[in-house]
Amino acid sequence: MSVSKKVVLGFSGGLDTTYCVKYLSEDKGYEVHSIIVNTGGFTEAELIHIEQHAYSLGVKTHTTVNAVKSYYDSIIKFLIYGNVLKNNTYPLSVSAERLSQALHIAEHAKKLNADAVAHGSTGAGNDQVRFDMIFHIMIPGTEIITPIRDLKLSREEEISYLKSKGVNMNFEKSMYSINKGLWGTSVGGKETLNSKGILPEEAWPTQVTASESREVKLHFEKGELTAVDGQIFEHPTAAIQHLQTIAGAYGLGRDIHVGDTIIGIKGRVGFEAAAPMVILKAHHALEKHVLTKWQLGWKDQLAQFYGNWLHEGQILDPVMRDIEAFLTHSQQNVTGDVFIQLLPYRFHIIGIESDFDLMNSKFGKYGEMNTGFTGEDVRGFSKIFGNQTSIWHKVNQS
Repeated sequence: MSVSKKVVLGFSGGLDTTYCVKYLSEDKGYEVHSIIVNTGGFTEAELIHIEQHAYSLGVKTHTTVNAVKSYYDSIIKFLIYGNVLKNNTYPLSVSAERLSQALHIAEHAKKLNADAVAHGSTGAGNDQVRFDMIFHIMIPGTEIITPIRDLKLSREEEISYLKSKGVNMNFEKSMYSINKGLWGTSVGGKETLNSKGILPEEAWPTQVTASESREVKLHFEKGELTAVDGQIFEHPTAAIQHLQTIAGAYGLGRDIHVGDTIIGIKGRVGFEAAAPMVILKAHHALEKHVLTKWQLGWKDQLAQFYGNWLHEGQILDPVMRDIEAFLTHSQQNVTGDVFIQLLPYRFHIIGIESDFDLMNSKFGKYGEMNTGFTGEDVRGFSKIFGNQTSIWHKVNQS
């Protein structure tokens, strides 16, 4: 008797990956090993339900990976260091976690010595490229199977097939597609399919329940959030999750991202990222006080490239390690408290306190008094500082 080929399937328990299990095991004869990589979007109860669903479909093994901390340590940390917002809007909520998931799936395929790896991406988005590219690099030569993309299946065709296989699950399609993770939640629906439209209040996963103004204090140690309102956390992921419970109730971090996909088309997606947006703005405010002009300038340029390249799935490019080294070194003095006022649908940075604050009255007060140099010093400096431009204008006067 021939031995079935092994395939590792990235499994979320939704319609597409449910279809993949049945198609790969019953139609193609593969021994299916499912894996779910939790990057902060699932409760313990949900993970147990997904595992039970996988086994009910007939998988050989199912593996749950808790990747929340490793996701932060390898990716999110650097997005904070770089204050990364794609198109000055989007904190890379979904694109970042897909890379963490792909890396863990590839490692699992190597561990099982699998013949193939599979995912449920369609042919219309970024995820197919992110998964495929990482698999090509991490497990070269391993067959990549993508039934939903390759068979160009409609939702109705998938449902009909699964019903014919006796699969009993909730086939009702939600009005909005929601993907939740540590670094934010994406929300897609009819309003995001066109160039005009905003998501209605009821579409947002976190409803606004807070009405009174509240001040919070965030403490950063070398660029990492370690405490909220004096409460110290063992790992920054716990601090992020705690802040999310506070800021989410104010409806913060809601927006629509308009961006260029890897495959060349433009798309819109809604997202809510209360804790990420508050953290990024607070971290940036602290940096503006403790870093020099050119540290900030070069950080902005490198971080923009880092975010764009990450979004396009290039987490394994060695240039990313180079930029991460720069970003890490830039955080040596990014330590202190940031004070933020939260209100429904908006927040304000009140200010910072840090031992490394370069806005120090010992060296002068902007617009009032300077103690570091004299007026005569400025006279000479101004003349020399503009000397080359002055020469150019004199030479080209005629």
